[in-house]
Amino acid sequence: MSKQESEIKQQTAAHDDEPDEWDKRIFSTGCADENAKMTDCYYEKKDWRACKDEMERFRRCWKEHGNAKRTDTKDA
Repeated sequence: MSKQESEIKQQTAAHDDEPDEWDKRIFSTGCADENAKMTDCYYEKKDWRACKDEMERFRRCWKEHGNAKRTDTKDA
């Protein structure tokens, strides 16, 4: 690998570590950990019904941080 290719690879890796718009929005909710656990559960089990506990923790966090008001969502 040439020096230039190595530098490009390092720059790309550094850029990938920076939060994108999605990450920034999730972090701003105060529920990033709960969101990660919920999506990890679904990725692992491929069935939302198997992730009810994770979904409930995320829902509680969402409400506790006032995100329903901030995003104007309705709870069914």
